[in-house]
Amino acid sequence: MTATVIHSVQAACMTSADLGLIKDAAVVFADGVIQWVGPSASLPSDYAQAELIDGHGRLLTPALTDCHTHLVWAGSRAGEFRQRLHGASYAEIAAQGGGILSTVKATRAASADTLLALSLPRAETLMAQGVAHIEIKSGYGLSLDDELKQLRVAREIGQRLPLKVSTTLLAAHALPPEFKNDADGYIDHIIDAILPAAVAENLVDAVDVFCENIGFSREQTERVFQAAKHYGLPVKLHAEQLSDQDGAALVAAYDGLSADHLEYLSASGIDSMAKAGSVAVLLPGAFYFLRETKLPPIQALRDAGVPIAIATDANPGSSPFIQLPLMMHFACSLWQLTPEEAWLGVTRNAARALGDDGQGTLAIGQRADLALWDLTAPEEITYQFGGNPLQSLWIAGKNVSEH
Repeated sequence: MTATVIHSVQAACMTSADLGLIKDAAVVFADGVIQWVGPSASLPSDYAQAELIDGHGRLLTPALTDCHTHLVWAGSRAGEFRQRLHGASYAEIAAQGGGILSTVKATRAASADTLLALSLPRAETLMAQGVAHIEIKSGYGLSLDDELKQLRVAREIGQRLPLKVSTTLLAAHALPPEFKNDADGYIDHIIDAILPAAVAENLVDAVDVFCENIGFSREQTERVFQAAKHYGLPVKLHAEQLSDQDGAALVAAYDGLSADHLEYLSASGIDSMAKAGSVAVLLPGAFYFLRETKLPPIQALRDAGVPIAIATDANPGSSPFIQLPLMMHFACSLWQLTPEEAWLGVTRNAARALGDDGQGTLAIGQRADLALWDLTAPEEITYQFGGNPLQSLWIAGKNVSEH
């Protein structure tokens, strides 16, 4: 077993609320797993022959996790952005064929090869920012063949790149044209056709629903959750983004991994999430881009001990951002999260939101996903944006910085 030692670093271990910072630290990994973490002066003599990497006092953290993305899509919605700035309403844009169904149309028309060619650079962009694990949702196909196409492309990204990809079936994202005015019929189609086919091909790691007054009802959402439970799949939810549908309590009742967005989250929803251990995934990119004014209940989540994660929500319509460190800045500047909360939100808590418990920390036995930053203090990445301070990225112990 050949070990590697990164020494003379400031190690933010993410093992506590204060980030578990060790000022002059060493981290040892071998065979893709962290073997030892501690002060450089206490490095065991067993590692005297290991490969040594001098961190020169830089910041070492776990690699980042982007736990909510819609990374596989075709087409552009930049024209709709322009229309909105010229005064067009969402309803007017949708009546002209815009909105989510325009992305569905473009994604359906694209071949798997085209979708892969469009999506790989997005994933590579995230990886270049220190991301080692991403979640990719479907939801722009809304038919059996096209939902499976999206999920296959997501799996292929995980095979082409060294990062880890978790896939989520979000067939219940919007109502497709074929089921206009028949939401229950589309839910039947998801349960009877799309979900079983995705499971049969091992394409799905979790199941999500857009539970909202413009999406699917709480009752329809629960039907999808029951089907997911039948297949032993964990659930998560787009919840309380535009209104309070009591979705967070529902996902908690199913021991869900996370509830995401949550601007309109109620006190009872927070209590349910706290009891279930579900993660609150906050998406400041959508909040910013849609010019939302309703802030998520940050202090109430803190008081209840609900773990908070942060993600890009990368998608063409409401959060066209592929910059996770920028989301950290947004979370701090728009919502007054602390830098420590922002870091935990893209490491330990984000991993938990994907069922990857224990990851996102520098701890013995964890996968050696590490990021070395040209930073002197953790808060610097939340204080500024516009550059990329990443120096080196290791995924499962392999330096992938030159990928």
